[in-house]
Amino acid sequence: MSAEPLPSSIRLNDLTHPIVAGIISVIVNYGGTFILVFQAARVAGLSPALTASWVWSVSVGVGLTGLLLTVRYREPIITAWSTPGAAFLVTALATTTYAEAIGAYLVSALAFVLLGLSGYFERVIRMIPPGIASGLLAGILLQFGIGAFGGASVDPVLVSILILAYVVLKRISARYAVVGILLIGVAYLVVLDRVDLFGLQLKFATPIFTMPEFTLNATLSVALPLFLITLTGQYMPGMLVLRNDGFKTNANPIVTVTGLGSLIMAPFGSHAFNVAAITAAIATGREAHEDPSKRWIAGIAAGCFYVLVGVFGVTLATVFMAFPATFITTLAGLALLSTIGGSLASAMADPSSREAALITFLASAANVNMLGIGGAFWGLVIGLGAYMILNGRLPAKWSATVS
Repeated sequence: MSAEPLPSSIRLNDLTHPIVAGIISVIVNYGGTFILVFQAARVAGLSPALTASWVWSVSVGVGLTGLLLTVRYREPIITAWSTPGAAFLVTALATTTYAEAIGAYLVSALAFVLLGLSGYFERVIRMIPPGIASGLLAGILLQFGIGAFGGASVDPVLVSILILAYVVLKRISARYAVVGILLIGVAYLVVLDRVDLFGLQLKFATPIFTMPEFTLNATLSVALPLFLITLTGQYMPGMLVLRNDGFKTNANPIVTVTGLGSLIMAPFGSHAFNVAAITAAIATGREAHEDPSKRWIAGIAAGCFYVLVGVFGVTLATVFMAFPATFITTLAGLALLSTIGGSLASAMADPSSREAALITFLASAANVNMLGIGGAFWGLVIGLGAYMILNGRLPAKWSATVS
């Protein structure tokens, strides 16, 4: 007897894979990069209560904006906190008071709102040739694919089990491969008592409002770098992830909504959130669901889990961080294999842009960091420069715009 269909022609058996994809994206985000938030809070000398407020604001804010955008556009629009922004704050908060930092967060968020309302960001996204965009995405994700196998030198048994399980499940039922390795990996770690949850207590987080202070120094040394780092390191590749998997939602409302969310949550500690890039790729590709029209469920799942983590503050974030780093990197890499392969195939598809796309891929994978700006931006700049020189012209859409 078949399952009863849910609204929008979604059946019960359509839910498993996108929900698991949403959960994995959340686990990878907290387990992989959230330590930067705790490091920045420690550098700033924040109390446990203020740290919990930061976790609450960034988690709930990310969850609610992702839910809003996903429901509105029926696409898996995963939002996340600015990881390069958090890395930047590890050093910036050492010389900036917390109140001044809050003021800088507000200035940066307002700049994103204005950028979204202006409409310019979407125009820039549409000008990038598909091959260059695919090469950029493949280059950004390459390190995660390598990470899936690199952990074998640290934890060979765990990594071997996950890789073998992935390959076998791909052979038997490709649709259940990612679900399977998640369950097998967690079961293995629990049986060997490698996830330390001793003394864990669920405690509700209490948001704490901090009155912002606006100074020229904090605007120039915190707000401006945070804006540029988040724009080039998160929004740009995040939108290209969506485009690469066939989702065409206009970038402007995404920038506006996440900017407004950051603006509202900043006084409670949130530094910035934006459309996700790496973790979004887990939920936007074929592993989430064969049918692209069903992948938006992954966005709903991710949003709900982010809100859940935020409600309990530091507690659930600590749970995800209790998993071994090798498990997180291997899980993320294997979950992204299909996306990496698809991006490389798309990058090489058009002979006219193939070499420029390859250059973009390699430059992005090199993760060049200059002037405080990360590899995604420089990979794109180098790739577009190569495209113009090799083809003797601007991309067609640029030419039309210039003319």
